Parts: sequence; structure tokens; C-alpha cells
Amino acid sequence: MNDFGFVSHCLELLGPLGRTSSRRMFGGHALYIDGLCMALIIHDTLYLKVDDSSRPLLERAGCVPFTYETKTGERHGLGYYTAPEEAMESPAEMTPWARRALAAAVAARAKAPAKKKPAAKSPLKTAAAPKATAKKSVPAKAAAAKTPAGKVAGKKVVAKKAPARKPAAKKATRA
Repeated sequence: MNDFGFVSHCLELLGPLGRTSSRRMFGGHALYIDGLCMALIIHDTLYLKVDDSSRPLLERAGCVPFTYETKTGERHGLGYYTAPEEAMESPAEMTPWARRALAAAVAARAKAPAKKKPAAKSPLKTAAAPKATAKKSVPAKAAAAKTPAGKVAGKKVVAKKAPARKPAAKKATRA
């Protein structure tokens, strides 16, 4: 089967459990049910998510874990096992195995620490607001030195008002 054909087949097998989708990942695909990753496809092999209760069942069915080799030569696993051969034939055969994988994915998500979302910028904070330090009173000598046009009243600086302009007098014209 070609890559896309196998992915479609696996999504069809998982279909009875909910809305299925896939996304390219790790050189293969991640399979999702209702937005929760519960299976991987690597090299045309379906791997189902496992936990401590489903792992022994898959091992008894002859399934093997997904492992990969690191740059240092160590072998690591991700908690996924191959699906049983007989389950690959029909959605009815896959459903009990897929339910266990989905339960393992739900449990893993519940154990994972919550991701911190970046704080949304408030429109009030982004607007140019006067700084809190600008409202503090300034000692009289410092204020007078900094604002020669201002008058010092107590400890606060009061700016001089500009003199009001008088309207220009109209020139009388002789007729």
C-alpha cells in the first residue's frame, strides 16, 4: 500500500471511536481521535498508544514496541506498540484495541503537566498609558531645576498657563 492509502485505511479502522485525523510527524504520521494523538504510523506500521494496563495485552498478542536509536546508539521507546495483525482487517476487530489506546492517551494527557499559555496582551496595557512614576511628586528644588517655565507650588510642579491671545482689532477702513 502507498503511504496515503495505508493512512486512510488506519483512519477507517479507528473511525468508530470518533472524528479521526492525521498529521505528518517523525517521518510518518500521527493519528488523532477527536484531536487526541493515540496512534503512530511509521514505515507502513500502525503503533497504538499503551499504558501499564494495555501493554501486557499487546505483548501477549505478539505486538512489539516502537523504538528508535539515538545518535549515541541508545534505544528509546515512546509508549506505542504495533497493532495486532488480526485487528488490521476490520474496524470491528480494531475497536477494542483502539479503545485501549485512546484510554492510554487520555490517561497520559491527564498526567502531563499543564502547558503554560503565553499571557494574552490586554488592549489596555498596550495603549500608551502614563507611567506610575510620572504621578509621583518631585522635590521642589529638583522640579524648579527641571522645569524653568513652571512654578513650584508645594512639592508639585504646576505649569504656567500660556497667556490668552486677544483677538486682533479690526482695522477700520475708510469708505
